[in-house]
Amino acid sequence: MNKESFAFVIYMIHACANKWGKLPSEVYALLNSVNCIDDFLVTHYDVLHTQSTSYVVEDIKDYLITRGVTI
Repeated sequence: MNKESFAFVIYMIHACANKWGKLPSEVYALLNSVNCIDDFLVTHYDVLHTQSTSYVVEDIKDYLITRGVTI
């Protein structure tokens, strides 16, 4: 993970926390539990960072739901 993708992951964790009314540490635990950070956010950083924050938050939500995680 490079500096840019790391900053993006941190930003998205906080965006999800704000949207879902959770602590960033709770969102990190959710994302980490299904490898969302490495397998989705970092892997697809080149495309995702060009999208709107709300779009990526919804993509993350869909990623979690398809893996059985309740938000």
